[in-house]
Amino acid sequence: MASSPTAAQTPASAPARRRGRPGHDREAVLRAAIDLFIEQGYDATSISDLAGSLGVTKSAVYHHFPSKESLLGAALDEALEGLDAAVGEAARAGDGRSAHDRLRDTVVAAVRILAAHRPAVTLLLRVRGNSELEVAALARRRRIDDDLARLVADAVAEGSLRSDLSPEVVSRLVFGTVNSLVDWYSPDGSLDPDTLAEGVADLLFRGLEA
Repeated sequence: MASSPTAAQTPASAPARRRGRPGHDREAVLRAAIDLFIEQGYDATSISDLAGSLGVTKSAVYHHFPSKESLLGAALDEALEGLDAAVGEAARAGDGRSAHDRLRDTVVAAVRILAAHRPAVTLLLRVRGNSELEVAALARRRRIDDDLARLVADAVAEGSLRSDLSPEVVSRLVFGTVNSLVDWYSPDGSLDPDTLAEGVADLLFRGLEA
């Protein structure tokens, strides 16, 4: 026989159980939003569309995110934060590793991040600067590009990379290769993220080494 509510089970705890619908927590809402933004386009997707895809009311969506823009912001943050940290740390590292090794490790980390957050990265790559939020995301991407270009320049200066290409071109080629994975890679396939990351790095650096 079920016991009656205790004093600790106050009414204040009840709304969390009512609002936290199974399978429709904040993470589930964000995943569904990213999928819809990719499928329909951000501008063409409404909160009503998202609520319909989840089988909930719009108020259930707003419980987790105050606006459609906040959903986009969370998705772009997911795509950028890991990459920003990996590239920034490598570019500023003072741990004695060569610039070549730091650059290679950054490429491996970038592939792993893309594999783990493929939908969010796909959405990021479709951003065109149509709002202040998108402009800010593009600015963060440019800062990441700049950090990577500095790391490439350090590797060229130490003599471990070929010097006939500018660091900016090399950084764009590296990120272009990594970003192209969103078009065909599936984490559910036979190629695991670690093997993919090492393979991409080997391919890039065997062609770039001096």
